[in-house]
Amino acid sequence: MKHIIASLKTLLFMTVLTGLAYPIVVTVIGHVFFRQQVSGRIVRRSGARVGSLLVEQDFTQPKYFWPRPSAAGFNPLPSGGSNLGPTSAALKQSFELQRAKLIAADPGAGVPPQDLLFASGSGLDPDISPAAARYQIARVAKARGIAQSQIDNLVKQYTQPRQFGFLGEPRVNVLALNLALDRLSKK
Repeated sequence: MKHIIASLKTLLFMTVLTGLAYPIVVTVIGHVFFRQQVSGRIVRRSGARVGSLLVEQDFTQPKYFWPRPSAAGFNPLPSGGSNLGPTSAALKQSFELQRAKLIAADPGAGVPPQDLLFASGSGLDPDISPAAARYQIARVAKARGIAQSQIDNLVKQYTQPRQFGFLGEPRVNVLALNLALDRLSKK
């Protein structure tokens, strides 16, 4: 009986510590020091929510930069990868369809970068590589009637470097870049 009481006390203590105290402390720290990240980095235009810089958006119009394919169908609730392996016929078919779509939309741009052909592990990665952005410049410039050099400068401006100079790869947030394009087109 002595061991059962000790076990129940430990269970109660750990439940309060890990189920109440820890989440409350982390939530308070997040809201005080990381307010923008905790709120989802929601972007507003004219007071209306247009998306989050942390979650991939589905852009399909030629005048916008396109994101990576989404294994989650651009829905954040069931996020995740497709779990398709290298011998999967479904992956090969998806790859071929995506490649044909990109080559048709961007003729003469060459071989599409890998991140435009395959979904990310989460299926909702909001960023593309600078190479993927450069691949799409001619299409976006033609659709908007803007010089390619202006859009190239915009891509360079919105390219984020490696975190702390050595973590990850350079990247471009698709939503931020497309919103900047909309502002540029209004001028």
